[in-house]
Amino acid sequence: MKGPVKPRTPARKAAPKKRAPARDAVDWGALAAAARRTRRRAHAPYSGYAVGAAIGTRDGRIFAGCNVENASYGLTVCAERSAILHMVAAGARAPVALVLVAPGAKPVMPCGACRQTLAEFAPDTLPIRAFAARSGTSRAVTLGELLPHGFRAVALAHVD
Repeated sequence: MKGPVKPRTPARKAAPKKRAPARDAVDWGALAAAARRTRRRAHAPYSGYAVGAAIGTRDGRIFAGCNVENASYGLTVCAERSAILHMVAAGARAPVALVLVAPGAKPVMPCGACRQTLAEFAPDTLPIRAFAARSGTSRAVTLGELLPHGFRAVALAHVD
């Protein structure tokens, strides 16, 4: 026979583990603030329609852009594409959200060129929130809803 049996001590309940925030968790407030701030820097002398956009990436960075008009209208760059250009120039390639802030009482959606440019870097599930600066109203959609049959020449290998 073995020695005396030790009484069992009640098992301690492990403290719940704190979960790190998901890498693609979206800080919509920070994105909206960046878009609003950048909108004030827009160059819109012809239309008077200043727009700001902010893209959040998987690693938590925010890239903002504004529209930059040109007397030769075809050379104008929209806010969304401006934000994408900043994202790419910084070496990022995985957007997880887009916020757009435009003047007026109703939210506006990205134009066709911006939709197609977004499709180059983001999946159809990319959430987009558009805000109307005057009324504060917003509308949420996905890229796939805006561009249901977007052209994709390159597989999105960098997107999960």
